Amino acid sequence: MDHKIELLAPGGDVDAIKAAIIAGADAVYCGLDTLNARNRAANISFEQLIGIIRLAHQYQCQIFLTLNVIILEREFKSIAKLLSKLVNTTLDGVIVQDIGMFNIIKKHFPTLDIHASTQLTTHNIGQIPFLKKLGASRVNLSRELNLREITAITAVCREYDLLSEVFVHGSLCVAFSGLCYSTSASVGNSGNRGRCSQACREEYETTATGHNFPLNIKDNSAFFDLPALIDAGVHSFKIEGRIKGANYVHTVVDSFRKQIDGFLNTGELTEDGERLYKVFNRDFSNAFLRGDLNQSMFIDNPRDNSKVHAINKHNATESQSHSQDKSQQISVVQIHEVEQNLQTDKNEIEAEVVEKIKHLSIEKVPLSLRFSGQAAQPLEVSVTTTGFSVEQNSFTVQSTSLLRASENTSIDKATIEKRFKSFNNAEFLLTELNCDNLNTGLSIPFKELTALKNQIASLLNNAVDIIPEVTLPPLVNHPKVASQLNSQVSSQVKNQAKNELSILICDEADAELAHITHADIYFKLPDAYKRDCTKYVGFLQDNPRLIPWFPAVLIGKDYDAAVTILEQVKPPLIVTNNTGIAYKANALGIKWIAGPFLNTTNSYALLAMKEDFDCSGAFISNEINAMQMKHIARPENFKLFYSIYHPILLMTSRQCFFQQSVGCEKPRIDNGCMLSCDKSTTITNLKGVSFAIDKQKAGYPSIYNQDQFLNMEIIEDLSDLFDGFMIDLTNIGTGDRQAPDKALLISQFEELLAYKNSTNESKNSIDSHSSAKQQLNNLVPESTNIQYHNGL
Repeated sequence: MDHKIELLAPGGDVDAIKAAIIAGADAVYCGLDTLNARNRAANISFEQLIGIIRLAHQYQCQIFLTLNVIILEREFKSIAKLLSKLVNTTLDGVIVQDIGMFNIIKKHFPTLDIHASTQLTTHNIGQIPFLKKLGASRVNLSRELNLREITAITAVCREYDLLSEVFVHGSLCVAFSGLCYSTSASVGNSGNRGRCSQACREEYETTATGHNFPLNIKDNSAFFDLPALIDAGVHSFKIEGRIKGANYVHTVVDSFRKQIDGFLNTGELTEDGERLYKVFNRDFSNAFLRGDLNQSMFIDNPRDNSKVHAINKHNATESQSHSQDKSQQISVVQIHEVEQNLQTDKNEIEAEVVEKIKHLSIEKVPLSLRFSGQAAQPLEVSVTTTGFSVEQNSFTVQSTSLLRASENTSIDKATIEKRFKSFNNAEFLLTELNCDNLNTGLSIPFKELTALKNQIASLLNNAVDIIPEVTLPPLVNHPKVASQLNSQVSSQVKNQAKNELSILICDEADAELAHITHADIYFKLPDAYKRDCTKYVGFLQDNPRLIPWFPAVLIGKDYDAAVTILEQVKPPLIVTNNTGIAYKANALGIKWIAGPFLNTTNSYALLAMKEDFDCSGAFISNEINAMQMKHIARPENFKLFYSIYHPILLMTSRQCFFQQSVGCEKPRIDNGCMLSCDKSTTITNLKGVSFAIDKQKAGYPSIYNQDQFLNMEIIEDLSDLFDGFMIDLTNIGTGDRQAPDKALLISQFEELLAYKNSTNESKNSIDSHSSAKQQLNNLVPESTNIQYHNGL
């Protein structure tokens, strides 16, 4: 082993952060009360953050701040103010999801170290150079990866000088992080905004296999896989748990600290991991890491499993009430004793943690300023910091100019207080501002007072000059582009003011739709290929009208196969929901459009993709509402798109949803499952709402809303913003419902856009428009556009 192993701990509140530090964490990640992916955690204030950084650094522990949500257009002004404060701290890094956030940090706050969040769904080697070019210094890999896949990615990380993080303990999401829309689709509580409502932990009506929590999976723990992860080249072992308390954090961090140190010292794992079961857990699984996805990953108990584990460990069993059977009475005693002993252990853990952290202080540092001077002498300021958590520090600064007598512009205590009161801030408590030794009736240029203030601030900031607040320059909203992105249909003359229709298909037979429409047609490529990508190469070469559409998740050989398609077909244009494919397309000189699952919600994300990767256009996320879209600025020569009709994806998983719902004869997922399985079923929650589980051949298991997304309002509201609107004709996620006639759907949507693009407002035109809307409502009776109204 030739690299340092970092133990990265969660900190949801001040006590949990203190517990992580004292337990031996090398770094702690925590969030402020806004802009982080754990809004349900207590989180911390900016003033607390300053004290936490100071405390952590005393213990050689780093602090990373989570800013790991997608950002709305209106938030960038306040974000710039926050980042302007953060650059003047000794914060060790910021964890980021939004591509626009990468852009402004790299441009305007280059001293901040950027870490790519797990919300970016990083799972293939092409995404590493993409994130590097965005400005990342490290990347948190997707939790679904196995050791072989992690090893391949970390090798590329080293090639691009990026550090890698892997979650080694804590809650697992059944869905790919960053691609779960389970509650934003109904009430706007998006995981991409830190408001996950944990629909996967909910109770559902009993399934055919007898399960009430069919989506609930065990917690992740790689406690006994640390040597393999070290061999894989992982830099940081990350523990999940910012919603957990100090007792949990201390126990888990301390256990991992001892396990890591024991292995590094002896070459063997020295801890049995039993302490991990004494704090909150849903039982443990390392199935993702080992690449063994089976039914044992699920558990029909989303709550704390510690008591159940203790009872099972001691082979205690419940007895029937009032039983006279002696052996059953003994079991009752055993259960009572086990529960009592567990509670005693929990109490001891709490007492131990309280004792260990009680002396750790994050209070502000007391600061004393003493001003002195007389005529013909410089103004002198003696600065002293003291406090429980810092060593006393004293220094003196002097003005360049000399004090001179002046009755009219003399400096007095009120003047000095006005100039220097800002030192009573997030880091310092200004306990004294003393002017007793400053003679009266003296003056000095006010710029000298400002210079003294800046000098003191720099010395208090470890001799680093304070960076002025950054105001983001205004963005230019460029007009729509008349140029044709898809050269295969360049003969079609399109007015730049018009809204174009585009169509998404996945059935090869639907290529025939090209004969009835001039719309751009995207062909959705599968998630999985293995070695069978040649048929898609030939198909796309035979149908040059089709624009390849790449999915969001492409792991390992599936990514390699997708790259092969790019290299051999060399299409003039693609749509991609995967940043690895975006990077490769840019390298090959292929124009690309960012798909809707890249979660694009702001102008700076558009700008980053345009400037760094020559992106030609982007779909705006369906998670945001009309007001949140309204002020997005278009980069130059850039097209904006929006999907107005599609199945509403709630989540996509690498795990099988059928084992817990309708059952499956296979005990675990094998290589053939992805390519050959094409099942569908439904699950129903206790409110009576049903959701479609859909597995296409060569696709990942997914869950969809019962309603289709149909948004005709946006054509009226925001047609000036968008160049085109897409309709999804893949029929994925529709379950056993009869799919509408595709040719009829196309004709009615074309009628809607034709009316909007036309200046003709005759009665016939209006009637035709109204008829198209009514026809679409009839064709898609179970539909909603609630996301368009709720937003984020």
